[in-house]
Amino acid sequence: MAGVIMAVLGLLAAEDLKYKAVTVWKLVLFGLVMLYSVSAYEGQDVFNDPFHYLKRQAGCAFLGFIGMFIVSVIPCEWWKKLSFPSYVLSFLMCAAVIVVGKGSNGSTRWLKIGPIQLQPSEIAKIAVIIFMAALLSRIPKQVKDLKSIIKVLLFVLPMVGVIAVSNLSTAIIVGGIAVLMIFVVSPKTKEFFVLGAGLVALGAIGVKMGGYRVTRIAAWLHPEDYPDEVYQTLQGMYAIGSGGLFGKGLGASVQKLGYVPEAQNDFIFTIICEELGLFGAVCVILLFVLLLWRCMVIANNAPDLFSSLLVVGVMSHIALQVVLNIMVVTNWMPNTGIILPFFSYGGTSILILITEMGLVLNVSRRIKFDSNHPIE
Repeated sequence: MAGVIMAVLGLLAAEDLKYKAVTVWKLVLFGLVMLYSVSAYEGQDVFNDPFHYLKRQAGCAFLGFIGMFIVSVIPCEWWKKLSFPSYVLSFLMCAAVIVVGKGSNGSTRWLKIGPIQLQPSEIAKIAVIIFMAALLSRIPKQVKDLKSIIKVLLFVLPMVGVIAVSNLSTAIIVGGIAVLMIFVVSPKTKEFFVLGAGLVALGAIGVKMGGYRVTRIAAWLHPEDYPDEVYQTLQGMYAIGSGGLFGKGLGASVQKLGYVPEAQNDFIFTIICEELGLFGAVCVILLFVLLLWRCMVIANNAPDLFSSLLVVGVMSHIALQVVLNIMVVTNWMPNTGIILPFFSYGGTSILILITEMGLVLNVSRRIKFDSNHPIE
C-alpha cells in the first residue's frame, strides 16, 4: 500500500515537464512490484524460480529506458523521415507472424529471430503513431469530411487487417489510435458517429473470422451456458470482491494461487484489487489519469503539429488499453486479451511503452517556457 501512495505522490510532484522521466520510473517500479507479487507463485511452480517473470520484465524495462533515452534526444524531424519506412517494416513483421509465427496458449502472435522472441503487433503501435502523426501533420486542413477521414484511414487499414488475423484485440487498439489521432485534427464531430458504426460493422466481421471469438461473446452474454469459457472472468471477479476497501495486503492474494489463470497477464488488475483493495485500485487508475493529464498538457503546448500528434498517439494508446483492460476484468465487455500498461507481463509491450514515453519526453524537452504565457 505504501508503494501505491508513494507512486501517486511522486506523480503529483512531477509538475515540471523535465521530471517526467522520474514519473515513468516510479510507475514502472510499482508495476514490477505488483508483477512479482502476482507471478511469484506460478514462477516457483512452473519454472522453480519465483523471480522468473520479474527478471524477464525488469530486463525488458531496462532496455525500454535505454530506448526512451535514445528516442528523447533524436530530433523529431528524423522521426518524420523514418515514419513510412518504420510503418512498412512493422507491417512486414506482422505479416511474417501469419506465415512463420510462434504460438503460445493457442495464439500465434510472436516472431522468433534467433534467441529473440518479440510481438510485432506491439511494435506496430508505435509505428502507427509516428506514421499517422507525419501524415496528418502534412494534410491537417484536408481532413474535413467523412470522405477525407476514410481516405486517411485507408493508409492504416492494411496494418489493422494483418494484425486482426491473429490478434483482433490489438488490431482494435491500433485502429482506435488512428481514429483518435484523426479526431484531434478534424474539425468535424458527427462524421465520427458514422465512422464508429462502420468500425462496429468491421468488428463484427472480424469476430466471424474466428469461431472462438463468437464463443467468447456468447459466454459473456450467457455465462451460465459456458462455465469453462467464463472461469477466468469469474475467478477475477471473486478476487475483486474479496479485496474489500483496503485489500488483504501486498502478497496475500489467494486467487493468484492458481485460481485466476495467467494472473500476471490480462487479469493482473483483479489481483491488485484483491491485495490493495478498492483504495489501491483507485490509486492505480489515478496514476494513469494523472499521467494522461500531463501528456495532454505537453500535447497542448507542443512546438508543432507533428510533435503534438505524437503525444496524442501515445495518450490514445495508453488510454485505450487501460479502459478496455479494466472493462474486461470487471466483465463490462467480453474477454479480449488486452493487457494493463506498465503492470501486465509482456516484454515487448513494456519495452515499447517506455520507448513511447521517450517520444513524449522529446516533445516536452522542446517546449519553450514563457512567463507571459503560462503552460496550459
